[in-house]
Amino acid sequence: MESLRLKTNYRCVPALQQFYTGGPFVVSSDNSFIACACGESIKIVDSVTAAIRSTLDADSESVTALALSPDDRILFSSSHSRQIRVWDLSTFKCVRSWKGHDGPVMCMTCHPSGGLLATGGADRKVLVWDVDGGYCTHYFKGHGGVVSCVMFHPDPEKQLLFSGSDDGGDNATVRVWDVSKTKKKNCIATLDNHRSAVTSLAISEDGWTLLSSGRDKVVTLWDLHDYSNKKTVITNEAVEAVCVIDSSSPFASSLHSYKQDAKKRSGSKAFYFITVGERGIVRIWNSKGAGCIFEQKTSDVTASVDDDGSRRGFTSAVMLPSDQGLLCVTADQQFLFYSLECTEELLQLNLTKRLVGYNEEIVDMKFLGDDEKFLALATNLEQVRIYDTASMSCSYVLSGHTEIVLCLDTCVSTSGRTLIVTGSKDNSVRLWESESANCIGVGIGHMGAVGAVAFSKRKRDFFVSGSSDHTLKVWSMDGLSDNTTVPINLKAKAVVAAHDKDINSVAVAPNDSLVCSGSQDRTACVWRLPDLVSVVVFKGHKRGIWSVEFSPVDQCVVTASGDKTIRIWAISDGSCLKTFEGHTSSVLRALFVTRGTQIVSCGADGLVKLWTVKTNECVATYDHHEDKVWALAVGKKTEMLATGGGDAVVNLWFDSTAADKEEAFRKEEEGVLKGQELENAVSDADYTKAIQIAFELRRPHRLFELFSELCRKREAEEHLDRALKGLGDEELRTLFNYVREWNTKPKLCYVSQFVLFRVFSVFPPTHIVEIKGIGEVLEGLIPYSQRHFGRIDRLVRSTFLLDFILSGMSVIEPEAQPTESKTKLLLQSDIHIPDTENDIEERDDSPEITASKKRKSKRSRHGSHKKVKNVAFNRVESIPLQA
Repeated sequence: MESLRLKTNYRCVPALQQFYTGGPFVVSSDNSFIACACGESIKIVDSVTAAIRSTLDADSESVTALALSPDDRILFSSSHSRQIRVWDLSTFKCVRSWKGHDGPVMCMTCHPSGGLLATGGADRKVLVWDVDGGYCTHYFKGHGGVVSCVMFHPDPEKQLLFSGSDDGGDNATVRVWDVSKTKKKNCIATLDNHRSAVTSLAISEDGWTLLSSGRDKVVTLWDLHDYSNKKTVITNEAVEAVCVIDSSSPFASSLHSYKQDAKKRSGSKAFYFITVGERGIVRIWNSKGAGCIFEQKTSDVTASVDDDGSRRGFTSAVMLPSDQGLLCVTADQQFLFYSLECTEELLQLNLTKRLVGYNEEIVDMKFLGDDEKFLALATNLEQVRIYDTASMSCSYVLSGHTEIVLCLDTCVSTSGRTLIVTGSKDNSVRLWESESANCIGVGIGHMGAVGAVAFSKRKRDFFVSGSSDHTLKVWSMDGLSDNTTVPINLKAKAVVAAHDKDINSVAVAPNDSLVCSGSQDRTACVWRLPDLVSVVVFKGHKRGIWSVEFSPVDQCVVTASGDKTIRIWAISDGSCLKTFEGHTSSVLRALFVTRGTQIVSCGADGLVKLWTVKTNECVATYDHHEDKVWALAVGKKTEMLATGGGDAVVNLWFDSTAADKEEAFRKEEEGVLKGQELENAVSDADYTKAIQIAFELRRPHRLFELFSELCRKREAEEHLDRALKGLGDEELRTLFNYVREWNTKPKLCYVSQFVLFRVFSVFPPTHIVEIKGIGEVLEGLIPYSQRHFGRIDRLVRSTFLLDFILSGMSVIEPEAQPTESKTKLLLQSDIHIPDTENDIEERDDSPEITASKKRKSKRSRHGSHKKVKNVAFNRVESIPLQA
């Protein structure tokens, strides 16, 4: 049997992040990305994977309007602060901003040429701006209410601007403005047919028909030749968006092949348009007969109800370029991508992709199926969302509960069907079949919210639920058949009043003989199945228990509690075997991994921790969430982790122990080879190469030794300059960091100052200051450099005192004296060496010798000739002081 390898590290991959909280959005011309309003910021999102490319922090106010330039290079935004901002999407920086409206900007659009920007505000004004200059070119006034939509004519030759508003009461108008400078009267026409807010505008492909939709449940077609009302289409729903179908799109091709409509449109110049609104269905209309030629049978979104009682299904729709179909946005922040097909003389609208912009709080999650390619999420909604882990797009939604779903569990039945069980605040449990996304069973009987569910592990013919009514129920799945389409009523096989407070978690033993429940009453109880007979009670936690789990190999249970601890309990006697402490807040989930030898936990502190059971050691701590981590799922085969919480973020975690070990071994091997290469370069006196290798290996001590050795060389500057020229900006910043550390020590400062001097000689200061993060490093260099130069200055000044003393002792000659020639003669006479004793005696009669004789003993005065001779030769010659 293969030896068990403990995990030491997990690699986190952010799989699902919130990117849209409702409001404005724009799609690029090639549908490669979507710019979305996400609270106070703007998210640039990949339209295929929903990955966030960039985040633009606009200001502290919610974003109210967005627009893209035709070439997708410039993004325009505005918020409640009334500031209009221009973003360069190549650098994701704001290049220009200005204010112009007296109220929030509610809508904006860019001219097809890209040179003009039109904005409509809550101040009833429509303004046109020069994009490059940032100044107002046109000021349009006339609307009686909030301007809700603006649109330029798609033909640049026709200098027309359309705007729609909600004038209050039973009046809403569309106005046509001339943006050319030739006409004095700018308002060409006022189109009055709507009785509620105008929500959307569109232009037919030939450019001579304007479509306007409103919440008064009509779509009006206007003739732009004379601005007359051609037709009014009654939709019987508040329309949020109208889109014209391009004749070259696959939508139009499918419609052309639709036989029933082919007769009606023969010989006509009719076009098709799409409407979406409060009902959450897509409808296609023919402009000639004003008839609906297609309507979705069922909605893909659950229509929500506003505070005023109005329903909101779809909030917007956009026809995507080329053959990419239709994009609809829902009131619950979902992006639905549709394609139209004509099969067997029937039109069919297929949902090809679903991106969820906002999940609110994620309360529970589980992997789905044997291959674990899907992830089921309970997200504080009445639905359960199923995500594809590869693309993290929402594959389908399970709708049926009437209240928020609090918990879920998954399993694969003995017949091979993938099942999901959910518990909700509506006091019921539901059983789902994942392939068909149908509810196949409903269990009613709890008197409180169902907060915990768990499938059996071996037979998979029952599941257990725990509720806030303090009871534990065992539900039978015997009545299910493989072709069940109508939900059956599930029956409870056993019921027990298990706890004194809400039940937060339940778990079934691997052999289906026991079930454990954890409660807010600070206890966990083990019950024998199928009759729910009490076996043991675990007491010891000081706060409520949030999670319980059986060990896959031992007779023990792990519990996670609000008292910040994790405990392992023995089922035999209920004793606490181990306690794990380390979380700084409530531990919300704890699950076994690595065959029961390790534990993964998450908590209200936003941390995910990996523990080793045998040593009680916390192997790793990860901080990748900004809020409580409520949900934790572990893959059965791959032991891949998934976490989610209050920050609406789902992170996938992959075991990187083997990869990290292999990477460490590879780096060590490379380090050894590079180290040998470094030593070879030093022995060959190739200092340039040696310095470069030392940089690659990040060995500052060896680098200092090389610089120190170079300082003693004659060609030090040449070698050092050659090595410095090969450094990039990142390596330069690393070098400055090293020099800063060396500069703090007096013994090493000489080398650091030498290197600094050469760096500033090779690179201009203008280049150095542009290096990212260099300012902080230079600030650390300046004070120590000043201290070193001050110390050297003091030493130089001290040497003048030494010069003065030596000059006073006549050891050195002062600077240029007027009697320099005389002094030189005296020095020459003093240096003369006598040959006879008489000369010595004469010399002894001088004042200096006499003074010295007084300090000597008699023995010294009558010393030998050798001693006297030595004195004569030991006379100090005066040294001229250099200027």
